[in-house]
Amino acid sequence: MPAPSRTRVAIIGAGPAGLLLSHLLSSAGIESIVIDSRTREEIESTIRAGILEQGTVELFEQTGASTRARAEGHRHEGIELRFAGEGHRIDFAGLTGRAVWLYPQHEALKDLIAARLADGQDLRFGVTAKSVEDAEGDRPRVVATDAAGERFEIEADFVVGADGSRSVARAAVTGSRSGGYFREYPFAWFGILCEAPPSADELIYSNSPDGFALISQRSDTVQRMYFQCDPDDDPTAYSEAQLWEELQKRVPGTTLIEGRIFQRDILRFRSFVAHHLLRGRVALIGDAAHTVPPSGAKGMNLAVADVVILAKALRALLLENDSRLIEAFPETARQRIWKAQQFSWWMTSLLHVAPDATDFDRLRQLGELRTVVESEAGRTYLAEAYTGWPLAGL
Repeated sequence: MPAPSRTRVAIIGAGPAGLLLSHLLSSAGIESIVIDSRTREEIESTIRAGILEQGTVELFEQTGASTRARAEGHRHEGIELRFAGEGHRIDFAGLTGRAVWLYPQHEALKDLIAARLADGQDLRFGVTAKSVEDAEGDRPRVVATDAAGERFEIEADFVVGADGSRSVARAAVTGSRSGGYFREYPFAWFGILCEAPPSADELIYSNSPDGFALISQRSDTVQRMYFQCDPDDDPTAYSEAQLWEELQKRVPGTTLIEGRIFQRDILRFRSFVAHHLLRGRVALIGDAAHTVPPSGAKGMNLAVADVVILAKALRALLLENDSRLIEAFPETARQRIWKAQQFSWWMTSLLHVAPDATDFDRLRQLGELRTVVESEAGRTYLAEAYTGWPLAGL
């Protein structure tokens, strides 16, 4: 095996968390190596949803990670909650002075990859992490294989697992790849991408007797829509006419603009928080540390919040030999993680019809929806959480 590569921080995963962390560390003069098992093309072409909180957009802009998010993303100053056949607008700007940006995650990844490569980042695609060793030593190691299957190691002062929900690094921190608090929901989202102009100016979150639907957007010509389904549904079992019928009946009062459906998938709903976020000199961030159901649009934004906290802690540790912030990282990060979990769970339970829901459950749910939309305090809580709590240190 060749001699180990040496770096200050080894980052497993070239997703939003890993790339942004390398970006912030570089600005502080801390070198890193970033690896990912996927090719650059796979990373940049996998279409994923993207609602960016205001703090995320501001961070991207201030640090030079992305200027396109604000310039080319679609600014949304509210959403519509639809139930009982009526729509109720939650005015983010009026309630909080804040907004969100609709900017697909793969576009953010294009920006981050371009920025890192332009800065000379050691970014290695097609490299698969196999394990993280010596987590509690001064020089933890990433054992990996390259695109040709050749084994090699990266030796670092610190290792960060930003390698998604099937994290390899998680085993080094928690003792297993599945060690954490876990919840699986009894429903999923059936998602479609279609060629059509937007059906509404803002996102519609619709609660109906037939189940939830989300009318989202991608661009002026491509739209993303979802409806609540059984996790075991077959995405190929519906005709296009049946899909449009299912979506339309779940947003009564809104006429959807139909178009050719060119992608369909089923998105399962899971919540997860790793038992531990730090062991010795190995930390977890992003989906390696936690996942949330998509109802609250928190996934990528929560990863960004992790990065802000960890980058500050690593600057103190590696530049000033001050370990206090890295020791505090798990508890500091967990405070926001559990707030995001609560908001995501609340939005999910507020909008979806559980398979075993009784008439009482359904009427209580409608009462809760009315409580939210008819109360300024309720609308403000939703607006504050959806647009994002302040990022620590930003």
